[in-house]
Order: sequence, then C-alpha cells, then structure tokens
Amino acid sequence: MSVSISENDGDDDFAESHEINVTPFIDVMLVLLIIFMVAAPLSTVDLPIDLPTSSATPQKKPDKPTYVSIKPDLTLAIGENSVKRADLVNALDAVPEMSRDKYVFVRADRVVPYGELMGVMELLRAGGYTRVKLVTLEGVPGAPAEPQAAEPAKP
Repeated sequence: MSVSISENDGDDDFAESHEINVTPFIDVMLVLLIIFMVAAPLSTVDLPIDLPTSSATPQKKPDKPTYVSIKPDLTLAIGENSVKRADLVNALDAVPEMSRDKYVFVRADRVVPYGELMGVMELLRAGGYTRVKLVTLEGVPGAPAEPQAAEPAKP
C-alpha cells in the first residue's frame, strides 16, 4: 500500500488553518471603543449650571465624585437628583459610595448669592461633611476671573 503526498492531490478544498482568526475580535474591540468614547462624556453631571471661572491649577478628580449643586433658583441637587435643603445630609448619607472622609464637590451657579453658598456649606459641616471642594471652570492664568458689570450709583 502506498500513499502519495503532493501539492495537488485532486482536492479543490482549502487546507485547514490552525491559526486563530483575530479579525472578528478586533472588530468587536473597535466597536466597544467607539461606544465607550461616546458614553464617557455623557456620564458627567448634566445640570445646567453656569459655573464661574478660576485660574487656579486644576486638581485631580476622583473616579466617582459626589456633586452637590446649587441651581439658579436656589434648589439643591445631589448628582442629578433634586433634594430639599433639610434632607441634604440624609440624602448624602444614602449615597452608596459616599462617606464622611471623602470630598463633596459643591457646584453653584454664578448667580447664586454668596450667603446661600455658605448656608449649604454650613449644612454640610453640621452634618459631618467637612471635606468640601468648590467646582469652577478652568480659566486663563493671568486673566481676570470674571468681568464685573458696572452697577449704577445709588443716591
């Protein structure tokens, strides 16, 4: 009995390849990359707050910051959920990733009076949240932080 091994033994079938085909894997990875690139900017807090600018050096932001926002109508929100002023500390206690040793990021609209901002910070301090950071927009170093509108003189 004899066997002939040659390049063309009459089969028109393709020879089996024992290598992994990575093309579908690369396609899936590219699709996932595009999805994450689109979804990442959408995961930030989406409240319409007009933040003031600052020329201070930006600091590193934690992975999951907890934002307390003061809207122009002086209502409060944690993340995107509105809360009553009296329930602010209880709502912060209910946030799963929040503890009293983590920073609370306070965002206030440009038109919020200074007294209202200090009132919210006092509520946080009284509730045991003493690690507070204020959020601003990045400004140009050396430029004035905000243009001041001239007020008419009062008689």
